[in-house]
Amino acid sequence: MPQASRIRVSVIGAGWFAAQNHIPTLAGRSDVVLDGVCRLGEAPLARVREHFGFAFASENHRDLLARKPDAVVVSSPHHLHCEHARDAIESGAHVLVEKPLTLDPAEAWDLVSRARARGRHLLVANGYHYLPHLEEIRTRLARGAVGSLEYVTCSFISATRAVFEGDVGLGHWSTAFFRPDRSTWQDPAQGGGFAYGQLSHSIALMLWLTGLEPLALNASSFEKGGIDLTDAAAISFRGGAVGHLGGAAAMPEGSRALLRLLIAGNDGMMTVELDRDWAEIRRHDGTTIKLDIEPDAWIYRCDGPPNALVDLALGGNSNPSPGEIGASTVAVIEAMRRSARAGGGRAEIIGPSSAIRSDRSIQAGQQ
Repeated sequence: MPQASRIRVSVIGAGWFAAQNHIPTLAGRSDVVLDGVCRLGEAPLARVREHFGFAFASENHRDLLARKPDAVVVSSPHHLHCEHARDAIESGAHVLVEKPLTLDPAEAWDLVSRARARGRHLLVANGYHYLPHLEEIRTRLARGAVGSLEYVTCSFISATRAVFEGDVGLGHWSTAFFRPDRSTWQDPAQGGGFAYGQLSHSIALMLWLTGLEPLALNASSFEKGGIDLTDAAAISFRGGAVGHLGGAAAMPEGSRALLRLLIAGNDGMMTVELDRDWAEIRRHDGTTIKLDIEPDAWIYRCDGPPNALVDLALGGNSNPSPGEIGASTVAVIEAMRRSARAGGGRAEIIGPSSAIRSDRSIQAGQQ
């Protein structure tokens, strides 16, 4: 795309988080024109259009894409991400998709392939990746800060129990621009539950920081009414590394989420505790390195992904939350859900090559 001073951005799925985070971030940039907005419901659609000053609004996302925006934010319910992101990519736009990228790994890898074929940027709204010092940690690990990786554990406990069960929801939703519909978070068929809704944060961060390629896992979960509230898995990676990952919707509301990683290699280990703004490396050669993390530097925020979308559309090249990490995250979560439902048996994790084989076999069966 030629260099431009301003780009036109459209939003598909202007619900709670889009109105709370993505749209205000975009509206605060002088190089963005808010072109089109889409959501169901005539009254809320008119409200969001008028409040933020979009040039166009429709309940049909294809009407937005017919205007050929430069970039598109997809923030619709989880089960609609694939269709909306696919259509946006095929329209020629750079695309940011709310996490999880999709619910099905084959569909996620297909989006990655489509974006690559079209020369478009595909991002996932994993805000943790954009926080200070995490790129530095990723670089240190890639350069052998703890040697060749052999083990990783990743735990995430967030204040989301009210999201996944009951009728009330989170307290601060009462003052939000829009309140999420229960089906967005509590319908298993639409990707409701802790794994898709929350582990999509922590698994993506683990994969991005370490560069590990997941192969297979054994998982279990605790569910109420078909919705998972806790999930855990033992996982293996290409090259022989192993690990544990999981979490729970158990933190009291108003408290900062606990997100911690232990990363071990043949030369030592690294501790990363985002809830404590703490990171430390201990090596077998006697070296101990405590990273200087400012207080509250790692409090979660998600202005990074929409800003990155604009920067990339304007010609930038930094994408800390690429579609490849999003697709790999979806593959891990789908394998966790599949293993848990089968009583904890081993589940292979679908990578890009196996997704292509699966897609081809499906197509052959339909002929």
